Order: sequence, then structure tokens, then C-alpha cells
Amino acid sequence: YNQLPPFHAPSVTEQTELAREAWRVFGIMSEFVEATERLKPIRPAVSIFGSARTPTDHPYYLETAKIARLLSDAGFSVISGGGPGIMEAGNRGAFEAGGRSMGMSIFLPFEEAPNPYITPEQCFQFHYFAIRKMHVLMRAVALVSFPGGLGTLDELFEVLTLTQTHKIRRRPIVLIGREFWQSLINFDVLVDYGVINADDVKLFHYAETA
Repeated sequence: YNQLPPFHAPSVTEQTELAREAWRVFGIMSEFVEATERLKPIRPAVSIFGSARTPTDHPYYLETAKIARLLSDAGFSVISGGGPGIMEAGNRGAFEAGGRSMGMSIFLPFEEAPNPYITPEQCFQFHYFAIRKMHVLMRAVALVSFPGGLGTLDELFEVLTLTQTHKIRRRPIVLIGREFWQSLINFDVLVDYGVINADDVKLFHYAETA
């Protein structure tokens, strides 16, 4: 016992930080509840993921907009992360088709305001990634992922994990650009090492065009 560090009461600064952590739960709850209420009347939607750094003249940007137009024509809403790049292309395609689209953006120090193509009453800005990802997924009857960076991979692998573990219902998951995805992630190696089942590779599909 004499090796234990001496107890000291939290300082005022430490108490303030602890209080902030405890109160954060209410911020998380409020973001979840507000978005849930505002999204109740939304029709079935398809979520589109992808890089925020994709320029407007890139083939992936143009293909994203085309997919969004087709989805809008078929009666679906479109969900994006609300930012630039692939996210903007998804909202833009829906806008150009006269459809509605959601933008689930998040406050970041290096990203500007939500893109201008989001349906105004369906534009959200979150503080918490977890709540943002939850709403992106809850409304989606299918998911389409274009090439992207760490954020895209985070979203994709969360969806795959939740589907694999039966925490969410199974739905179409489409990866656009087989060459990119297969050069980035060798799913067959995961099967060979026995860390996923062979059937897990069937959780998603590849496609090249809208």
C-alpha cells in the first residue's frame, strides 16, 4: 500500500474538466434527438461516401452526380456528409434532378460551411462523429462508397462491421472503382489468415459506373 501515490483532491481546473465531460452526454443526446425529429418525414434514401478532396472535373465527381440524379429520378433521397468533393457531387446531382438531399456535415477547422446543393431544411451540422455516422446510416436503404481517405474508410468499415455482426439489417453496399479498393484493401488476405469468413467478402459489391 505504501507504493500507491498519495490521494489529492481535484483542483478547480480538474473539477471543471470533469464537469464538462459529464455534461457532454447532453450535447450528444440533443444532436441525436433534433436530427431524428427533423428527419421523420424523409423518404427512403441512399448514402454516398467519398473523398472531400475530389475536384469538380474529376470522373468520380461526375459519376457521383450522375448516380444521385438517377436515384432522385427513381424516388430516393440522397444522403452525403455535406462537405465538398464527392459529398457535394451527391447533393448536386440530386439538386439538378429536382430531388431532395440531406447533408450531414460536421464542424471541422479545415472544412468550410456545408455545400450549397443540400435541401435547406435537410442540412445538419454535427459536433460528434458518432451521431453523424448514426444518422447517415439509419436513413439509408443502400450505401455507395467512392474512393476516399481516412474518413471514408472509417465510415465504410463501420458499416461493414455492423452488417457483419448483425447489428444492422443487411443492405446493398457498393464500392465504386474496383482497382482502387482492391489495391488498398486485400480482403482475400483477411480470409486467408482466418480473421474474416469467406462470406464476409459478399457483404459488398464492386461497380464502375452509375
